[in-house]
Amino acid sequence: MATAKQSDTRAEVKAPLFSSDGLRLGEVKLDPEIFGIEPNLAVLHQVVTAQLAGARAGTHKTKKRSEVRGGGAKPWRQKGTGRARAGSIRAPQWRGGGVAHGPEPRDYSQRTPKKMRRLALLSALSARAAEDAVLVVEAFDWTSPKTRDAAGLLAAVGAKSKTLLVLNSLDEVAGVSFRNLPQVVISEPGHLTAYDVLWARNVIFTTQTVSAAGGGHAYDVSKSDFVKEGEAS
Repeated sequence: MATAKQSDTRAEVKAPLFSSDGLRLGEVKLDPEIFGIEPNLAVLHQVVTAQLAGARAGTHKTKKRSEVRGGGAKPWRQKGTGRARAGSIRAPQWRGGGVAHGPEPRDYSQRTPKKMRRLALLSALSARAAEDAVLVVEAFDWTSPKTRDAAGLLAAVGAKSKTLLVLNSLDEVAGVSFRNLPQVVISEPGHLTAYDVLWARNVIFTTQTVSAAGGGHAYDVSKSDFVKEGEAS
């Protein structure tokens, strides 16, 4: 019975539904297997850390004493000068000399299995859904790209800070409208990452992309999942 209760609770995960003008139309049920799981913080931390590490260029480099030009001759004789013995002016203690134990080019990427990345993504989406930060737009019916329309939609739905917008390849007009806004990141369902979801304060889907958010899942949003404003829930 405990399992059945948990399943019923997950089935009630919802998100507000808006029109492209920012008018609230009602609510839409979200897939509980994507937006209603218990976030795995350990996996989430490991995957996000690996993603940030993979983004590092790793091209940092300093020259060792063998790579610095010059210094082939001994600067002075070994004994009799009263000064400390020296074999090369390119030793680390000399100005212009090589760097001892300096950074070398390296690959910072970490291996993260596919199932781990998926679990981290679902954990991030579930965490945002629990915070009521997941919003759904019914459809973008804009005929021409206008940044003003995009900014007006964000203001109407209350997305005033960092926003992740999940569009499909057919939403070209919407993508062009949003791409000039500084705090908006656009992604496709198949390219979502846990870091992108956690970076954003609000995650906006369309009715087409919300069912494909987790990837590899058979759940599809149907008409019965939509509750229009004014209808009985």
